[in-house]
Amino acid sequence: MKILLLGKNGQVGWELQRSLAPLGELVMLDANSKDLCGDFTNLNGIAGTVRAVAPDVIVNAAAHTAVDKAESEPELVRTVNAQAPAVLAQEAARLNAWLVHYSTDYVFDGAGDKPWTEADPTGPLSVYGATKLEGEQFIRQSGCKHLIFRTSWVYGARGGNFAKTMLRLAQERDSLKVIDDQIGAPTGADLLADVTAHAIRAARQNPEFSGLYHLTARGETSWHGYAGFVLDYARRAGIQLKVAPDAIQPVPTSAFPTPAGRPHNSRLNTIKLRTAFDLHLPHWQAGVERMLTEVLESDK
Repeated sequence: MKILLLGKNGQVGWELQRSLAPLGELVMLDANSKDLCGDFTNLNGIAGTVRAVAPDVIVNAAAHTAVDKAESEPELVRTVNAQAPAVLAQEAARLNAWLVHYSTDYVFDGAGDKPWTEADPTGPLSVYGATKLEGEQFIRQSGCKHLIFRTSWVYGARGGNFAKTMLRLAQERDSLKVIDDQIGAPTGADLLADVTAHAIRAARQNPEFSGLYHLTARGETSWHGYAGFVLDYARRAGIQLKVAPDAIQPVPTSAFPTPAGRPHNSRLNTIKLRTAFDLHLPHWQAGVERMLTEVLESDK
């Protein structure tokens, strides 16, 4: 099997380099790759790359994910998040290849408190969410065999993330204000990568698995709850923090106005994924603890 991985150096792409390697020959690209085009602003170049590599599976881990910045550059974001995946889907259909693509809870409006299913109506609040939804639609319309994984609150040990920001601020400040009215499941890039590899193997044997799936860690929390968990873990690990446990103040989303709207309810129902692929998804705390262990060890 030949796999083309795009966006190899992002948080998910970095973990996919590891998880996909045992499956077959892996061609890995990012926007700066020289011999082949991995730049999603170059649609003809992306099409040419797929034709040159002729993969059995295309895994797209590239995206424009700067949610607030996206509001001021909608055409660029649409090219990267919608038109480039459309090109990948068209080329996958031509090759009879599989396309794996990642989407987001931002395709929903965040109303209510029930976990969203794959069949629920969408209603994005931002340019980012709207373009990710359009990318999904283009892929489905192409007729190619595909796995679209909607996820939320993605983090990795590599690069910046919410937990690292909280650790830094907690060492600098006496108090913190953290949003408590957005609810979701922190989901590790490593979990996404491992499930992707498992799903690719299963789907190639079962073409009827082609479709849209929700993929997050188990459980739910707020950003405030997430921050409290991270800082409690750090204290138990012997990290000196300036902020006291009772000095982490819960505040509403309105306390931090942003150019892009955020969904308050980012819960995603994963029953379809777990049933189809016979998976047990770990609780969000397990993944965050593992990531923190790695981060704190590297800082020593």
